[in-house]
Amino acid sequence: MRTISAQEITNTVARLCIEANTRLPQDVQNALDKARQEEPWPLAKNTLDLLWSNLSAAKEQDLPICQDTGMACVFVELGTDVHIDGSFEAAIHEGVRRGYTDGYLRKSIVADPLRRGNTGDNTPAAITVHLVDGDACRITVAPKGFGSENMSQIKMLKPADGVEGFKKFVLDVVKQAGSNPCPPIVLGIGVGGSFDKVAYLAKKALLRPLDVPNPDPYYAALEQELLSAINELGIGPQGFGGKTTCLGLAIEQMPTHVAGLPAAVNVSCHVTRRASAEL
Repeated sequence: MRTISAQEITNTVARLCIEANTRLPQDVQNALDKARQEEPWPLAKNTLDLLWSNLSAAKEQDLPICQDTGMACVFVELGTDVHIDGSFEAAIHEGVRRGYTDGYLRKSIVADPLRRGNTGDNTPAAITVHLVDGDACRITVAPKGFGSENMSQIKMLKPADGVEGFKKFVLDVVKQAGSNPCPPIVLGIGVGGSFDKVAYLAKKALLRPLDVPNPDPYYAALEQELLSAINELGIGPQGFGGKTTCLGLAIEQMPTHVAGLPAAVNVSCHVTRRASAEL
C-alpha cells in the first residue's frame, strides 16, 4: 500500500492545468507542422503558418495557446494499492482552482447550466477515475474548449446501418461543423457501449496520441479511411479551403447490445490539449 497526499494531487493538477494550456502535446505539434509543410493551397498554408506562429509565441511567453482555456477534464488512473490521504475529489478541484488562478487562465465554468453564474475559478472539474492494478496514480488534464465541443454529436444508429452508416455519421458531423470548430480539427470517435458510454469513448479517444493507431487492425484501417475522406471535403484551415481539415482522429470501441449501434464524435480543434503526470 502506498499513500499519496491530497496536497501532492493538488500541486500536480495545478501544474498540469498551466502546462496543458501553454504547450501542445508533441504529437499534435508534429501533425500541425506536417500539415503546414504539405498544404498546397496558399491561403490554407498561410493560415497554418499563423497557427504555428501563435503556438510558438504561447510557448515562449508562457501564455495560453487559445483564449478559451476550457473546461478542466481530469482523467485519473488510480492504482488499487494507493491510499489517498485526504479528500481525493476536493484535491483535484483545488488544483484546478489554483492552476487557473495562478496561471491567469480564463474562467469559463458556470454554476448551473440554466441559471448560469460564473463560479469564478473554473471549478468544478469534470473528473473521470479508472481503477487499475498497482500503486501508482496517473493524472491527465485535458482542457476542452467549447467552440469545438459544441460541434460534437451522439447518435443511436441501428445495427442495420452498419459500418457505412457509421462512416456517414462521422462525415456528416464534420460537414455540419464546417468552420465553427476552428479547423484543422482532431476527432475522438466512440462506437459501441450504451448512450452514456459511447460519449465517454469519444472523449477518451482524444487522449490517444495522433501517431498511435487503434491496436485492432480493422479499426486502424477505418481511422485512416475516415481521415482521408474528411480531408477530401476541402473545408480546410479555418474553413478557407485546402487539404488540411483534420489533423488526426482516433476510434475507441467496446461491446454493445445486439439491438444497438451507438456512435459519438467528440470534435476538438488543433488546440487539442493534454498533459499528464504520474505520482
